Amino acid sequence: MNGLSTILIVVGLFLVGGIISFAKQGMPKGLIVLLGIASAMCLVAGVLRLQGVWE
Repeated sequence: MNGLSTILIVVGLFLVGGIISFAKQGMPKGLIVLLGIASAMCLVAGVLRLQGVWE
């Protein structure tokens, strides 16, 4: 596994945890959506980099 792809996936999962935590605390929906977009981008970038390593 490439180091950068690992970091991107870990950061994406960390942001998913933040989404869950912020939703339970009743934070503004805009902040939760922003975290969701950032999390999805990190996870997709990490997975795409892994696909590049495997090919």
